[in-house]
Amino acid sequence: MEKNEKLLRYSMQLAYLHTLLSAKLITESEYSRIKKKLQKDYKVPSDILADFESRDVR
Repeated sequence: MEKNEKLLRYSMQLAYLHTLLSAKLITESEYSRIKKKLQKDYKVPSDILADFESRDVR
């Protein structure tokens, strides 16, 4: 899988994860734990989408 494709998949999964958190289907703790796992799996060393997460996405 190409680096850009990995980043796209990571971004999509993170967006969906944020949707679950916003809908209160997961807790903050679950969100953090899953996000750290995604970062590890996709080898994302930092929170490159921090600005995205700070917005209320609807």
